[in-house]
Formats: sequence, structure tokens, C-alpha cells
Amino acid sequence: MPYKKVQRFLFSVPLICLLTVQITWAQEEANSNLPKLQNPISVHYLQKKLKKAGPKLVLNPKIEKNLIKKLKTDPVVRNLYKAIQANAVEIQKEPLLIRELEGRRLLHVSREMLYRINILGMVYRIEKDPVILARIDEELKAVCNFSDWNPSHYLDVAEMSMAVAFGIDWAGEALPSSTVELAKVSLIEKGIKPSYNEKGNTGWVGGNNNWNQVCHGGMIAAAIVTADKDPELAARTISRALDSIPQALVSYGPDGIYPEGSTYWSYGTSFTVFTAAMFESAFDTDFGLSEFPAFLESANFRLLCNAPSGWYYNFADCGDKRSEQGDITLAWFASKTGNKAFFEEDRFLAPAEGMGKLARNAGAGLVWVSQFKEKDDQKTPLAWKGDGDNPIVIFKSVANDPHQYYFGGKGGRGTVNHGNMDGGSFIFELNGVRWSIDAGNQNYHNLEKTGFDLWHRCQECERWSLLTKNNFGHSTLTVNNQHHEVDGMAFFTDFKDGDQPEATIDLSAAFEGQLKSAQRRFVKDSPTSLLIEDSLVASDSTQLVTWQMLTVADVEIVKGGAILRQDGKQLKLENLSHPEITVSVVAVHPAPLELDRQIESLKRIELRLPAYTLNDRKTILRVRLSGD
Repeated sequence: MPYKKVQRFLFSVPLICLLTVQITWAQEEANSNLPKLQNPISVHYLQKKLKKAGPKLVLNPKIEKNLIKKLKTDPVVRNLYKAIQANAVEIQKEPLLIRELEGRRLLHVSREMLYRINILGMVYRIEKDPVILARIDEELKAVCNFSDWNPSHYLDVAEMSMAVAFGIDWAGEALPSSTVELAKVSLIEKGIKPSYNEKGNTGWVGGNNNWNQVCHGGMIAAAIVTADKDPELAARTISRALDSIPQALVSYGPDGIYPEGSTYWSYGTSFTVFTAAMFESAFDTDFGLSEFPAFLESANFRLLCNAPSGWYYNFADCGDKRSEQGDITLAWFASKTGNKAFFEEDRFLAPAEGMGKLARNAGAGLVWVSQFKEKDDQKTPLAWKGDGDNPIVIFKSVANDPHQYYFGGKGGRGTVNHGNMDGGSFIFELNGVRWSIDAGNQNYHNLEKTGFDLWHRCQECERWSLLTKNNFGHSTLTVNNQHHEVDGMAFFTDFKDGDQPEATIDLSAAFEGQLKSAQRRFVKDSPTSLLIEDSLVASDSTQLVTWQMLTVADVEIVKGGAILRQDGKQLKLENLSHPEITVSVVAVHPAPLELDRQIESLKRIELRLPAYTLNDRKTILRVRLSGD
């Protein structure tokens, strides 16, 4: 090796070592400051505290006794159970599951198994029907004879493990001993043990996203029901989970926002709820899960993301619309808080035969519905701001307001889990119409099977070529026709509630190198209008600032702005600050890329401000949206 290369190498080694030590120290310091769960788990603790008889997962003899009582007296519990019974009938018409991958995932099979066992298992607990028992037996044997549960994508293993664990916990006392033995061996060999393979896909163990919640939940279920077979492994697995789960739960802080969006709240949170309920039923304690900072508060986030139109506030990789069914996961929060707003009684009382296929936690959810006891009235805020990794603000009107006002705006950055380049973006509904939209999510497998790199999040990464992910597909600002700075954090600097709530976001970091500073202020300045005010300071590199709003409405350009029409309603867009600049409309259907999500009638309303028009490099851009 030439001398200069050797010299560079030798000088770089201490620096690399120093950086490694600093990074490790920083990680340890961050972890040491995390709130912790109680963790008394040992083999001795399991032998002393783990329930010996009866079901242990979500149900135990005492909880089951209360559930059976409520089935006789509570119309909500009774109606939801009728829907579960109807689902059980349909499941028995389906073929048994086979190990069939979709791309790199077995997840759809694991989820179907968890759904089937939740439904069949609950019907069996109530009715002790031998026909249902026989089907549970067949289902368990089918999946336990798979070659593996696809540990390369550990969510698949986790959901399958939870399904099998519930199967032998809820029906094991009556199942053939050979099935129970097969299931327990499978849980250990195909479920738990691969999670200790350091060369496998085990980054979730200390991760900060939904994988942590889901995978630890599945491993805990498996460990509880196999503790009699391998107590050392069970204790080790549950203890590991109690140490690791806080690293995901801290993302709810400080106010309850789930950074990955509302449907991912449902996913990650449902498994933490499963976990808390399993701990309570098995050990008579949840080890502090339900008291973890901001976790219970996250129910408000979930509730507030349900817009009057039936859509979610669908930021990040969130789905578009909620189902017509009652929110099972939210019902657990209702049982813990007594808050009736979290208990969707009218949806749970919908005709049972019309509910369709229930959620895969519906069996366990019947327990949470049966545990609800209303406490004093607790009002949901009409103006709410939450900080954290993906901060948002929501303004809404009271439930009976005919204008059905709903606004959601956000900060954040592209590098957050499932994040987009959407800092400063907003959605807006009025009179039952969503005028400003978020382009939402799209199917992962359809992208991945083409070789598209969906998951890396560097500034130049392929993810940001998609309209659903980049700033061109959101109602925000764009500068110089460039992407936002992927790690530029947009955060709230001011918030006021009341009759005319307002919030201000500092977007400067998102435009690093493009603008000197950028502040966006949202104001509900009347019951039927929204003011968006952008205070901008250009830099030497600023060439063009584009204000943009995504909509599927028909747009008519008029003097000083535009008129939007949709579903027989209309909305006025007024360019209050720069009336000399004419609105432009750019069609984005079809979308720029073949891989983009195609949204019929999608268009981008733009106001384009060349830098040379700015007075002393400063401007305040004010746009008002108003309806009838």
C-alpha cells in the first residue's frame, strides 16, 4: 500500500473509532432518558405470577365471566357478537390457508389467520361448539405445518405467532394434545427463536416504529402460552419486550400523535393494546403500558383524524377512508378512560349482518367493548395541536354544524417513518366536501415488484420521485421547482385556540438553501373560511416560489383567484396579497410517472412568485379559502 494511503488510513482509524464511541454513547444516553416499563420478569416471576388455568390472553376466567354476563344484558356487546358469529360462518366456507407469498411478504396470510382465530376462538369460548373447535384445529395444523412463517419479513412471523398463540390459548383445553404440541413447538421454533437470529431481520427489536409494537406483541403472546414448555426462553422474550417497547412508544410523545398517520396508529397501537390486555389477563398488570406518557392521549389524535366526509386526515402513509365499523382499538381506550367519545356505540349497533368482514382484533375487541363504563363527559377539543416527530394541527366545528368545517395542517420532515416531503401541507373540508386533498398512500407491493426503491429516504432517493411522497403532490410551498430538504424539520412556533384558532409553522429548514426563512400561518378566520399566510424571505438562490393546493374539484380561474366546484358545492380561492398574479391550474391526472397513484381529476392550483417581484427579498403571501 502506498505511503500516503497508509497514512490516510492510519489517521482515519482513530476518527472512526471516536465517532463510533460518540454515536454509541449518544444512543445509550438517549435510551437512558426514555421512560421505562416495569420489568420484574424472570423464570421465578413467571412460575409465581402467570395464570395457571383457563385462558390467559385477553381473557381469563374473571374477564370471561363478565363478558358472558354482558352478552345477556348489554345490547352493544350482544350485537357485536352477532356480527362475530356471522363472520365465523363465512370463515368456515373458505379453504384452509397455504404458504403463498405476495412478493417478499406472507403478511396477508398471517393477518387472515389472526382474523380467523380471533373470530372462531371467541365463538368457541362462548358456545363450545365442536364444529368450531374442529375448524380451529384444522386452521392451526395447516399453518403450523408451513416450512416457516417468513422470518425475512418479521411482521409475518409476529402476526402468525399471535394467531397460533390465541388458538391454543382459547381452545387448547379441548384441542387434541398433538395439535397443542405442534403449535407450541411451532411457536418456539418458527416464532420466537428466529427473533434471536442476529443475522436475520431483527432490527425491530429496538426499533422506533410499528414493527417494534407488532413484533414484540406477537412474541409476547407466543411466550406466554409456551412458558410451560420453555420457561427460560419465555422469560427472556417477555423481558426483552418490556425493555424495548418504550423505544417505539416514545414516538407518541409529547401529545399523542402517531407519526406514521392514523391507519398506522391503528396498526401499531392495536398490537400495543393487545399486549397490554394480554399482560393484564395473564399477570393482573400491564407493567405500566397504559400509563406510558402520551399513549392514552393518542386516542384523541385518532378521533380527531376522522373527518366529517368519512376520510381520514391522511398524512404520511395513511389510508384514505375509514370503514363503517366501530373502532375496536379505540374501544380499548374507552374502557380505560370511560370517555364515551372513544366508544362508537352507533357503529357497534349497526345491523350485524351488514357489518361485513370484521377487523382481525374483533374477538379480543368484544372484551374491550364489554369492559366500557362511561365516566363524566369528556369533550374532544375543536382546535388541537400536537407536537412530536410529525406535528399536526386540526381545526373543526361542532358535530351538528351544517358547514362541517375541518382543517388539518402539518409540519414534520421526509425522514420520519412513513413520512413525506409535506411540511406545511394542509387538507380542508367544508360543507361535506374535501377541497384540499392529500394524495395519500399507494400499494407497497405494486411498487416493490418493479424494483422501485420505496424505503430509502436520502435526499436523492427514488421514494421522492412519487407524487404521493414529494412536495409536488401536497398543498404546500415549492421553491425553485425543487424537492424539500428531506431532513428539514418543520415545527409549530405558535398556536391559539378559541373561536378563531390559528397556528404558525416554521418551514425554514425544509427550504434550506432555497429560502432564508419561511413561516406559514393558518387561521380559521370565520366558520366557513381558512386563511393561509406565508411570510417569506428569499436568499441569493431563490428564483421562484410556488404556492400550491391539490384538489379534485373543477376549477374556474377568475379575477383575483379561482372558484372551485365539487358535488354541487363551491369554494372561493382569493389571492389577497398578490391579485396581479393569475392562478394557474396544472393537471396531474394522469400523474407524471406510470408508477404514481392515479387520482381521477387531480389537479394542482398554483400561484407562482418569481424572486424578482419580491420587495427587498421579502413578501407575505395571503390566500383565503371561503365557502357559503
